[in-house]
Amino acid sequence: MSESVPTNTSIWSKGMMAVTAAQFLSAFGDNALLFATLALLKSQFYPDWSQPILQMVFVGAYIIFAPFVGQVADSFAKGRVMMFANSLKLLGAASICFGVNPFIGYTLVGIGAAAYSPAKYGILGELTTGDKLVKANGLMEASTIAAILLGSMAGGVLADWHVLAALGVCAVMYGGAVIANLFIPKLPAARPGQSWRFTPMTASFFNACRVLWRNGETRFSLLGTSMFWGAGVTLRFLLVLWVPTALGITDNATPTYLNAMVAVGIVLGAGAAAKLVTLQTVARCMPAGILIGVVVLIFALQHALLSAYALLFLMGICGGFFVVPLNALLQERGKHTVGAGNAIAVQNLGENAAMLLMLGLYSLAVKVGVPVVGIGVGFGGLFALAITGLWIWQRRR
Repeated sequence: MSESVPTNTSIWSKGMMAVTAAQFLSAFGDNALLFATLALLKSQFYPDWSQPILQMVFVGAYIIFAPFVGQVADSFAKGRVMMFANSLKLLGAASICFGVNPFIGYTLVGIGAAAYSPAKYGILGELTTGDKLVKANGLMEASTIAAILLGSMAGGVLADWHVLAALGVCAVMYGGAVIANLFIPKLPAARPGQSWRFTPMTASFFNACRVLWRNGETRFSLLGTSMFWGAGVTLRFLLVLWVPTALGITDNATPTYLNAMVAVGIVLGAGAAAKLVTLQTVARCMPAGILIGVVVLIFALQHALLSAYALLFLMGICGGFFVVPLNALLQERGKHTVGAGNAIAVQNLGENAAMLLMLGLYSLAVKVGVPVVGIGVGFGGLFALAITGLWIWQRRR
């Protein structure tokens, strides 16, 4: 458990398999917990506009702890950091099971997720490197999306049967992730001996922000992934309200099935990106990003379940092809400048700030009574225009 692993290790090594298993179980718990907690809010008669607030407290944890979690990931063995983070998620899910306010329990899960993310992505650059890093990211994304697929469906289906059972399954999954983390090799800390005083820590983080945002390649990656994940999390909540409005279906399971269709597409898109895109040809992913917005716009106007499934599947393919190369680019460039953990922490700040902004706008639109179809059309159109602008800027560079 204490041996170091060469950086050119195969993506099918024992260490990569342990990371992938831990990520699957943890992501399964994350996605099942979201839909189980949404069902709990519905059963306790919380207003519709409060649903995005649940996710906002989650991403708020990412933003608040962003200056610190990257240094934590780089100062300790990343597998052990992942284990600690999954333990926090377990505590949060268990507290909701035992009747703690769901917003408080979900905040604990968010803190665990904030600590987990820099470690789970940063460890990829320690287990492998170069073009294998793109393939490792593809494997990680495939594992994540498979977890989204199964976890989302499990959360919705179990919640229709029994909300407490759905929450209990989430806690079990987090417990499994903690166990899987024990089998990750204990690699040396990437940057040991850093100061733990508040001012140097925050100064180091904001210096990493400056370094990455001033570099054209990493800025391009940060902008692309932030827009993608901000759009992705908003789409989840859009589906919860769109399904009963457009399809007349009021159960908890149908929105999770639609989310699962996006997940299936992302697995295929991530696999295609691993084969067709390298760190030198990252710009090939941009047309897929534009298509995401176009497909969302068309999707919002649908009234048939079959066409909705087809469009969400296409959206997922575009999403996987778009985000995997951008993640790999940031990890590779970040590893050689500010450290992989700090690079992912900066990325998390950008992505979660985008999520917070988009969720806030979405919650406001719902609260003031904007029709859900209008929200979807406007959201898709604006996203397509934003990615087009980013691509034009990148090409001019």
